[in-house]
Amino acid sequence: MRYRYSATKDGKHEKKAAIYTKDEHGIDVADVDSEAVSIVRKLKHAGFDTYIVGGAVRDLILGKKPKDFDIVSAASPSRIKKLFRNSRIIGRRFRLVHIYFGQRIFEAATFRSLKDGNTSNTFGKIDEDVFRRDFTMNALFYDPEQQIVVDYVGGMDDIKKKQVVPVIPLSEIFADDPVRMIRAVKYAAATDFSLPMNLKLKIKKQSGLLASVSPSRLTEEIFKIIHSNKAAVIVDMLDKMGLYCYLQPEAVKLMRKNKDFRQRYLKTLAALNGEEKYRGHIMGSLFYDYLETIGEWKPGVIENYREIFQIARSFVLPMNPPRFEMEHALRSFLSARGITIKRTHPFDRTKPAHDGETTPAAKKRRRRRKPKPAPAPAE
Repeated sequence: MRYRYSATKDGKHEKKAAIYTKDEHGIDVADVDSEAVSIVRKLKHAGFDTYIVGGAVRDLILGKKPKDFDIVSAASPSRIKKLFRNSRIIGRRFRLVHIYFGQRIFEAATFRSLKDGNTSNTFGKIDEDVFRRDFTMNALFYDPEQQIVVDYVGGMDDIKKKQVVPVIPLSEIFADDPVRMIRAVKYAAATDFSLPMNLKLKIKKQSGLLASVSPSRLTEEIFKIIHSNKAAVIVDMLDKMGLYCYLQPEAVKLMRKNKDFRQRYLKTLAALNGEEKYRGHIMGSLFYDYLETIGEWKPGVIENYREIFQIARSFVLPMNPPRFEMEHALRSFLSARGITIKRTHPFDRTKPAHDGETTPAAKKRRRRRKPKPAPAPAE
């Protein structure tokens, strides 16, 4: 193991980061996405310090296959955009770049500064950016060219100890962003790591902060959970830690009253097993068991589709998924039971805005369904 040093104000050298070699971190570069490697290489060759960062590095060290590869660089968003024609800049407060390879998206960010605290949106250096990361396991930087892992915060040791340790002080981490409580539990459940007692106590004490989080962010988090291969384990742990009630309060109420429902609900989530499916199918896992609980579903034609839709939608509040995904999930539920919808009013005649197909033929069919504009009145 080597170390990275920096000069202090009085001219002395201070140890800043540990540098782990391939033999020490155990990452096989063959397991790293080739497009992610090419992005890093291109930015480095353009003169910008660049790494793969976050959950991908953690998973590679643990011998798992990452789903996403995030990039962090000294290059500004505009410079990244100039280097990659297949990209676009997103975000208002802190700009990021999405780089496209077919239907795959790689997120490239610029090092963030500690100026104005943990929530500032100014660009900085790597030794500042690392202290903006949430937990030490996610604050490791991997260079696939040199095949080294750069560790400023002891993340490698914490991974070996199998524990979730915050980078940001406990007095600030959840006050700055309450969603980090969900992520802490998610990481612990997904990796079978432990949560230190002081972290558990802080989560239980500040769980109420999640009430102020927007429905869009909660929706984003729940979809990340149900797309993982540990959805049931994560939800079970979130519920025991008193957090799941902020994501799906109606489900939690029913789980408290009905232990059988709790078992069925978690079993449905476990059956997802991280499979890549259209989000409408995934969405159904959050309310299918509830619909089974409230009524008998016999083959035939139903006239109250609108009412059933509102019941399902209310059950997943405060999450606010796109309506076409809810529609797709509900129609799949009904179709699997031999139930068809009586088209008696405009609401029932609506179809999902997107059926999950992206083939040219499917796009052509959707264009045909669009009503033609009325002719302009004669002058």
